[in-house]
Amino acid sequence: MKHFRTLFSLLFLIFPLTLWAVIAASSLPDSGVLAPDSNNIIDPNVDYEHFSGRVTDKDDKARVFKVHVENNNTKFFRSGDLVLFKVNTKDNRQYCKGFVRSVEDFYFTIYVETLHTCFKEDDYFRRGTVLNFYSKQLAERILEGSLFRGQLVTRKQNFLRQMNDINHFLWTFDQQKVKTGADYDAQINELQRQKQKALDDLITEKQEKLVLQNELQRKLNDLDESLKFYRVERQELMTDRWENDHDLGHPVGQRPQVLKQE
Repeated sequence: MKHFRTLFSLLFLIFPLTLWAVIAASSLPDSGVLAPDSNNIIDPNVDYEHFSGRVTDKDDKARVFKVHVENNNTKFFRSGDLVLFKVNTKDNRQYCKGFVRSVEDFYFTIYVETLHTCFKEDDYFRRGTVLNFYSKQLAERILEGSLFRGQLVTRKQNFLRQMNDINHFLWTFDQQKVKTGADYDAQINELQRQKQKALDDLITEKQEKLVLQNELQRKLNDLDESLKFYRVERQELMTDRWENDHDLGHPVGQRPQVLKQE
């Protein structure tokens, strides 16, 4: 029990110190960025004209070299490109000329005219020799490639946005289907409500028209009676009264009698 207390006390004392040491030693930036943006075109602080490589293979005459590089920027080389180089331990000598023959990932093969300008003629050129290269054309290729990569990054971002929209649509298809159906159901219900309201308004208007029709019919009848009452008749006789008297059997002659003169 005593040993347990001692161990617990030591842990209690050590734990805060350990926690403080971890926090103090943290080198993470406050913004949470762990590395520079990989989408940058080029790093202005890097000299892309100079790079180094190690000879991994060569022919018997030391004219063709296969070079391994740590930086794969040499993939921008093309066959026939001129590249200058010096042996790492002999920087005081002049550059040797080489011409690129083939390019692989982290490897490229060059043809060398002569090693006399950068390496002693009598010395044996060994495999594994480190060479310091200079190529202004490679730097230009890297700049062009990085600019084109910026365009590719922009296109990729556009494609990713389109893919994000498509994925969002597919992931939320069921919800959108229900929402669309609910919207149209609401519109259908609204149309049905408007339809029923329109029918009710027509029925109400019909009843009002019927009442107005009866009222107008009554007023028209009254006007007809008034017009009949106030009609002025013509005074001309339209029928032969003698013919009518004869037909009625009144005691008259067949012809009009001669008027008596007093």
